[in-house]
Amino acid sequence: MAFLFENLDVYQKAIAFADEISDLTENFSKGNYYLTDQLNRAALSIATNIAEGNGRYSKADRKNFFRISRGSAFECVPILALCKRKKLVEEGKHKALKENLDEICKMLSGLINY
Repeated sequence: MAFLFENLDVYQKAIAFADEISDLTENFSKGNYYLTDQLNRAALSIATNIAEGNGRYSKADRKNFFRISRGSAFECVPILALCKRKKLVEEGKHKALKENLDEICKMLSGLINY
C-alpha cells in the first residue's frame, strides 16, 4: 500500500535529489564532514517535510510543512555553492543540482498556493 504523497511528482523528485546528494557526499573528505552532514540533512528534509505535511489534517498545517520543505531546498543552495568553491562538486554537477532544486521549489510553490 502506497501513501498518497508517494505518488506526488515533487516527492519523487525530492527523494531522487536526496539520494543523489547522498551518493555525491560519500566521497567528500573527512575534513568536510560539516558540509556532508548539513547537505544530507537539508536534502532529506525536503522529502520528509512533504510527507509530514501530507499527514496533517488542516490546510494551514500542510502549507506550513510545504514551506519548511521549500526552505530546506533553499538551504541546499549555499551549501552546494561552498562545495563548488572547495572543488568538491564540479561545475556541471553543481548546475544540474541547482536546476533540480529550482524545479522542486517551483513544484512546492504550487502545492503551497493550491
